[in-house]
Amino acid sequence: MNLKAGIAILLAGAVTGMVGLADKAAAQPAPYPQKVVTLVTHSSPGGGSDVFLRELSKYLGKYIDATFVVENVQGGSGAKAIARTASAPADGSVFYATTPTYIYTSLMSKPPKTYKDLEPLVNVFADSEIIYTRTDGPYKTLQEVIDHAKKERGRWGAANPASLERQAAEQLKRAAGVNAAIVTHEGGGDMMLNVLNGTLDIGIGEIQEVRSQLEAGKIRILATFNPERIPQKPDVPTVKESGFDVQLVKFRGLAGPKGLPDDVTKAWDAAVQKVLADPDYKKAYTEEVLVPKFIAHKDYPDFINNFATTTENFLKETGAIK
Repeated sequence: MNLKAGIAILLAGAVTGMVGLADKAAAQPAPYPQKVVTLVTHSSPGGGSDVFLRELSKYLGKYIDATFVVENVQGGSGAKAIARTASAPADGSVFYATTPTYIYTSLMSKPPKTYKDLEPLVNVFADSEIIYTRTDGPYKTLQEVIDHAKKERGRWGAANPASLERQAAEQLKRAAGVNAAIVTHEGGGDMMLNVLNGTLDIGIGEIQEVRSQLEAGKIRILATFNPERIPQKPDVPTVKESGFDVQLVKFRGLAGPKGLPDDVTKAWDAAVQKVLADPDYKKAYTEEVLVPKFIAHKDYPDFINNFATTTENFLKETGAIK
């Protein structure tokens, strides 16, 4: 071997070693002030927020050096979970899964702790709201559900009273001119069972709540409240296309106690962007029909406050609150 060839081999080895070190460094999760982080949800196991947190937790550890634990705090349409988070130390150890529910609960129930007692951290997704029924049931279209509700009232399932799903059901009732009974549930899992056993004509929720039964062919999606059709479900019409002018999109993010330190908020801003780009997680959330909707900590409070103002105006218009 001549000198030139030997130098080339040494340089190649050095470059390979540097790339290996760079990959190893990139794979190291970022330092974080807490070793255990509790992610709180008002959902029961199997509900939308529960599924969101548990799936997210599988990948967060690659980007934040901590262990993530999901805690289900049910009751009060989310009020107990809000209070649990608001009373926690503002050190990055406890966060709450934000959805429109915590806004509705705050406005309609006026609990001791409201969304104003939490600090919005970061938004992760926009979620598709759907109307579904059992495959072996009598309904093949949303119009058939409405026609039945006009004749025999009907029974529709939604999440707890202070939820976007409940408001979606109420808006659909008004748009369709029917008086269906809205049966509320603390979690999407319980509601799905009542759709499957025929107790309910339809359920209103998220695809991840019914995914297993959807894949098994036991659930049929009749429509989505999204402004546009779901890319992964192009044959499913929107509610508006079906003849009823109702459009809603659900956000999914995190909030913590007031006064979160900068090192915590910056760590989450960086980690959420990385986890959304993670190929494995991207495959998982795409299958769940979740749309990435990153909103950084500096912008998330304004987003939440604007949503709360719009929601409050709607609730006052409909007489739900004064």
